[in-house]
Amino acid sequence: MVWQLDDDLWFPNPRWGEDDGLVAIGGDLSVERLVLAYSNGFFPWYAYQMEREPHWYCPLDRYVIFPDEIHVSHSMRQLLRQHKYEVTVNQDFDAVIQGCSTVRGRNEEHGAWLGPDIIEAFTRLHQSGYAASVEVWEPSADRLSRRLVGGLYGVTLRNAFFGESMFSLVPNASKLALIHLAKAMENIGGRFIDCQFETKLFHSMGGRHITYDDYMSLLAR
Repeated sequence: MVWQLDDDLWFPNPRWGEDDGLVAIGGDLSVERLVLAYSNGFFPWYAYQMEREPHWYCPLDRYVIFPDEIHVSHSMRQLLRQHKYEVTVNQDFDAVIQGCSTVRGRNEEHGAWLGPDIIEAFTRLHQSGYAASVEVWEPSADRLSRRLVGGLYGVTLRNAFFGESMFSLVPNASKLALIHLAKAMENIGGRFIDCQFETKLFHSMGGRHITYDDYMSLLAR
């Protein structure tokens, strides 16, 4: 069953949703609704060129990375030791979300989801303190001319980071951002990184499945 949301701030029980995790359609992308959504395991995901209203997903099978379980391969350890790139947090959220949207023509693909409405909504979320970015820079002699070569962004709420998207212009830049995020979260007691869905990349870096009940239990701590 898929529920139609209205102007009130609410979400249905995700156990009533579709097998693919779709639970509701409609509502808006206000800061208040997004905070409520992520607090209950929901996230917006829809093809903005084809759909007029947000689609809200809440899979009962969750894929997460626990910060202390992040897998750093031998090649990534070598790259880290080289200090070839600089990694920062929240220094250029706008550039990161734009990079995630447009890298390799993502925004022109059939089914593209990171469009103007989502970018505007998550920028507001960032300005409200609920979203963050990790940037990977290619250093230069002039700091002002350093080049952004990768990064990721997501929602920061309670004790978790809800990953939304990442991009790389050079090999392994997004992996560097993810490793930096995991180490930073481990240092401050963060519980988990929500990957939303399993991918080869997340699997290779230590991701695993947990139930929605376990997910919410961790989020409530």
